[in-house]
Amino acid sequence: MIRGIGIDMVCISEMERLLSLETSKGAFERRTFTKAEQEAASERHNKTEYYATRFASKEAVTKAIAPLCKNTGYDLRIVETLNREDGSPYINITEPLLSILGDIQVDTLHVSITTEGDYATAFVIACQEKL
Repeated sequence: MIRGIGIDMVCISEMERLLSLETSKGAFERRTFTKAEQEAASERHNKTEYYATRFASKEAVTKAIAPLCKNTGYDLRIVETLNREDGSPYINITEPLLSILGDIQVDTLHVSITTEGDYATAFVIACQEKL
């Protein structure tokens, strides 16, 4: 059963600006992305585009689950988007995210990510598949 949907679009050039702020010295990257996401980004030919897709995914997850939650404030790093061997993205359900999903009767988060020009978009469906 579908419990929520979320979509988000990120401007890749804005992500580049956030990542390159001299005053932050990488703080945005460290505060927003997991170690696994940072490692995966470092292996990409377009690190900024990769981060933009992951940020869109984090926001899309929030939009999918927020209407079901009592408290919607959480560290964005609990939403970790990685890639399977075939390259398809998936939301890695971390322990803190699992706790939230359990409270709202969601056990699966499906994600689709795309880029076009200067934009990255993520679409998330939050489901209760195990009844």
